[in-house]
Amino acid sequence: MEVKNIRNFSIIAHIDHGKSTLADRMLEMTGTIEKRKMKEQVLDSMDLERERGITIKMTPVRMSYTVNATSYILNLIDTPGHIDFSYEVSRSLKAVEGAILLVDATQGIQAQTITTLTMAQDLGLTIIPVVSKIDSQYARTEDVKKEIADFLSLPLHDILGVSGKTGEGVHQLLSAIISRIPAPVASKEKELQGLVFDFEYSPHRGIIVFTRIMNGSVKKGDSLIFKVTGEHFEATGVGVFVPEEKPVTELTIGEIGYIVTGIKNMSKALVGDTVTSFKNPLPALSGY
Repeated sequence: MEVKNIRNFSIIAHIDHGKSTLADRMLEMTGTIEKRKMKEQVLDSMDLERERGITIKMTPVRMSYTVNATSYILNLIDTPGHIDFSYEVSRSLKAVEGAILLVDATQGIQAQTITTLTMAQDLGLTIIPVVSKIDSQYARTEDVKKEIADFLSLPLHDILGVSGKTGEGVHQLLSAIISRIPAPVASKEKELQGLVFDFEYSPHRGIIVFTRIMNGSVKKGDSLIFKVTGEHFEATGVGVFVPEEKPVTELTIGEIGYIVTGIKNMSKALVGDTVTSFKNPLPALSGY
């Protein structure tokens, strides 16, 4: 996939503003998950998340969507909506070019949402404002659209409306992600430079880092190093999230995926570290 056809984004939303439901419809409408296999809150894998209907763990997912016969890769990093997890949100925003600002049509803009929005704006992200739950009998869709337009100093027609429950407006939103959010910037650097925005541990495979490839590429067998901790390792596998892990031959510039490190010492992985080539390392990216 050419870098010009990649879009990386997050969703900014207050708790219970419909973020997980919207993500479900995106996964369904892009064909990432077959409708017969859909379940509510697909990206909320933890039992507590599903029980309470909130997102705690950051979850990346890769979707494909075609507009005017051109295929695009849409990488969503689903993030927590609760204020206690603002650090998780800040990590994801560093790995993307755009963010959907999702505001509940029955509630309007919340103070915490403004905090996260400011964070995204300070990082220079493209913001797509969206009113959610427009199907609700209590929706104040036009009033909330005007509230957002006034707050962001945008024309009213820039504010989209969606229902994650019925799917209304979701195809228009997917098209807007492609037309409004810029593609990753291609660099002249040929060596790997990947931003570690999260990781998990497997007793069998060791540390698995979630990374946004900023420069170069990575494939299984590459000799790599964490620039900050200085830990040298060989990539024993690379892949993407669809949303389950899917091994691929190579991750290239602009893509979001995972690298299996084989490292069993948890202290050797740091969020905000840079993974790069062992033989020809690039400098560390700005961390968190």
